[in-house]
Amino acid sequence: MQRSDRWVGVGLAALALAVLWTAREFPQVPGQKLGAAFLPMIIGAGLLLCGLALVARSFRASAYPAKPPTQVREHYGSAAVIIGAVLAYIFVAERVGFLIIAPLCVLPVFLVLRVRWWVALLWTLGGTVVVHLAFYKLLRVPLPWGWIPPFY
Repeated sequence: MQRSDRWVGVGLAALALAVLWTAREFPQVPGQKLGAAFLPMIIGAGLLLCGLALVARSFRASAYPAKPPTQVREHYGSAAVIIGAVLAYIFVAERVGFLIIAPLCVLPVFLVLRVRWWVALLWTLGGTVVVHLAFYKLLRVPLPWGWIPPFY
């Protein structure tokens, strides 16, 4: 998986740089030491470190292959499912709603990562409800309702 790790790492680092670049323009919040850019900057820095670590690991792994090159299989299908799920959420969430699209995006990702179906289903449904409640009730950030009318 050296090549795919390398490209995922490069993509993650590019995403991190975009987050860091965008977050520096966020406004300061009056009366608070930490502005609106604080959390995105932390997340961007973490993404950048993870991306660089993946790139470094891919080069280190290619220098010392654990298996002969004929036995190394890259799983582009898994990456395609993950990227497709993210893109589906980006383009469909506003119309369909978080409570519908989130499980439809998360469940295939769990299954392609070889999580048992019943565990994947439990984490998908439970995680969707927990994330929705955390954003809606605790953070007061409304997620899109879409086809489902707000019920609380």
